[in-house]
This record gives sequence, C-alpha cells and structure tokens, in this order.
Amino acid sequence: MAYGLKTEYRLRMRAQVVLHAARGRSNARIAAETGLHLDTVRLWRGRFADAGIAGLADRRRSGRPPAFTPLQAAEVTTLACRLPAETGVPLSRWTAPELAREVVERGITAFVSAATVRRWLAQDALKPWQYRSWIFITDPGFRTKAGRVLDLYARTWQGHPLGPNEYVISADEKTSIQARCHPTLAPGQARAMRVNHTYGRGGALAYLAAYDVHQAKVFGRTEASP
Repeated sequence: MAYGLKTEYRLRMRAQVVLHAARGRSNARIAAETGLHLDTVRLWRGRFADAGIAGLADRRRSGRPPAFTPLQAAEVTTLACRLPAETGVPLSRWTAPELAREVVERGITAFVSAATVRRWLAQDALKPWQYRSWIFITDPGFRTKAGRVLDLYARTWQGHPLGPNEYVISADEKTSIQARCHPTLAPGQARAMRVNHTYGRGGALAYLAAYDVHQAKVFGRTEASP
C-alpha cells in the first residue's frame, strides 16, 4: 500500500506513517520525513494501533442531510412519465426546466433546480424531452407502389432498364392536413416518448422543388397558390 502505483495518495501516505512507526521513529521525525502535520501522523498511527489496516480507511460520514424526500423525487418521476397534455400544460414534451417549474407550481417542493430533476430522471433512464416517431402503413397497395419507386431509383421501369436519355425526378408538393391516427405514448424507463403520424392529403397547392435522383440536382419553381 505504501509503494503501490495504483494506491490513492492519501492511503499511501498513511501506510508510510505506519512503516516509519514500525521502524521505531518518533511522530516528530515521521512528520518531518513525510511532510505531514504532527497531528496527522499521530492520528493515523493511533488508528492503525487500534484497528490495523482497516483503521487506515476513511470512516463513513453522515454528510449533509438530503434536501428532498424520496416521495418528492418519486412524484417528479411520475410527472415526467405523463404527457404534458394530460396535466393541462401546453407543451408537446417535458424538459428539465419545465418539469422543475411545474413541480414548484404544484407545491411538490418549494424549490428544485433543473439539474436536480435531470439527475433524478437519469437514475431511471428517463428522457422525456426525447421522442421517436413512426408511421403505420395502412395502404393495402403499398408494396406495389413502393416497388415502382424502388425500381426507378435502380433505373428500371416495368422490368426494363432506363435509356441514357431517361432520368427520374422526385418532386415534393405542399400538403395540407396532417393527422395523427394513433395517440402519443408517454415516456418510460429507457424509452423515449413515441409519436405516430400520417398525412391526410387535401390536394397539392404548389410544387416546392424537383430532385434529379441520379444527377443529384435540385431544380424547379414555386407556383402561386390558387
């Protein structure tokens, strides 16, 4: 312990105090050779005499009393696992500062910082500010339609390769209504909030851009809305 390269410095110095004492040296001489205070040498020499090697370890300290109860931390975690809309808060997702503000407004605690809220949530791997989205395919003819698009990307149409003068353009149009067909799922342990959506097309108002798939070129124009 006194000479180990991986031993903590404080443990190494305590062990050296013991070795110096084993050689019959006085506390004053040990303090002079190790650079420690005389009281420090006396402390660790006495600890070793009373408890041996175990006496060289730090004793457990009570530390500062906790500022929050486990119940308060659990209430914050419970709130983070609910969607903001369910609690009447006009937010799409929780953030640590918003959670801290909501906790204070609800009277769960008089004050709590966003860092404390983030630390509590990290203990349960909760990240309510993240979300994942997905789309369920509801079109029964999706496979056929998708096959045509993938064939075009591979420069094939109806089983025949495209000619040298044929090219594929992918055009984006302005859509109107965006509708969600499944409810948003609240975040959970090691799981981000999940959002599902699909589009209800109400007619194209204007072309935004056109992309030459194989030449990697974007061109086009925006038409005036009717």
